[in-house]
Amino acid sequence: MSGANISSMTPGFFILNGVPGLETAHIWISLPFCFMYIIAVVGNCGLIYLIGHEEALHHPMYYFLALLSFTDVTLCTTTVPNMLCIFWFNLKEIDFNGCLAQMFFVHTLTGMESGVLMLMALDRSVAICYPLRYATILTSAVIAKAGLATLLRGVMLIFPFTFLTKRLPYCRGNFIPHTYCDHMSVAKVSCGNFRVNAIYGLMVALLIGVFDMCCIAVSYTMILRAVVSLSSTDAHHKAFSTCTSHICAIVITYVPALFTFFTHRFGGHSVPHHIHIIVANLYLLLPPTMNPIVYGIKTKLIHEGVIKFLLGEKVVFTQDT
Repeated sequence: MSGANISSMTPGFFILNGVPGLETAHIWISLPFCFMYIIAVVGNCGLIYLIGHEEALHHPMYYFLALLSFTDVTLCTTTVPNMLCIFWFNLKEIDFNGCLAQMFFVHTLTGMESGVLMLMALDRSVAICYPLRYATILTSAVIAKAGLATLLRGVMLIFPFTFLTKRLPYCRGNFIPHTYCDHMSVAKVSCGNFRVNAIYGLMVALLIGVFDMCCIAVSYTMILRAVVSLSSTDAHHKAFSTCTSHICAIVITYVPALFTFFTHRFGGHSVPHHIHIIVANLYLLLPPTMNPIVYGIKTKLIHEGVIKFLLGEKVVFTQDT
């Protein structure tokens, strides 16, 4: 098909329908999403502020946490305001290029979120397995390079999505049964052959998701071996307690991600479409909402800092945990 014909079949805009089959309940669906978004923005911005302003938190673990918070709040901001406009004001139109931009940022940031969780697992394995060399291994320069490499990995792997999607002809219309522009949701609107999109999307999922999960598994295997070799029960408890928050973040992030991935590609009609859409939104919103709460409760320094900040007291930290 010639470039002119493809160009003539490119819509000026798409229509995001929200949650198909539950249009009458959009207002009620929006309320928990709005509440979660407010918690996500306030919680993550608060974590970034606390880590940036308190010298006691200027350590690799907290730098990675700040990076995760920045990624999370940016990720949910790329989708939730537009989703609320759909639910509240019935503003369903999104510009074609704007849809591609949203798709790029959503997938880049989810890839970066996975990468940061992997870096945090490596951080914990170095802290527990090589405590005396921890500060010399994870220097500020190493942390900056690791964060930049994670960002570049996402950008380089996700950028082809925009070209693969833009080349498709859209002669079936411009109706997308979703609340945001997801790669395969947009590709399936096309009347052309999107097999290349599906294959490349699977490759990216393997290169990012599977690679990161393997690194996390290796890191925690090393941690488990190191902890088992410790003779003190208190040492066991302290070593495991430093990993609790991170394990919770992994579960919160990967469970809805894996559900969305497998149902989108292999679920067929076994999972109702509105369930898939709701879980896909939770996949983007649940980690940004829960991570500040989990780390605020489970991490002693952050817990103390938040309480003293809310009480208007000067933040003086006790022993690091």
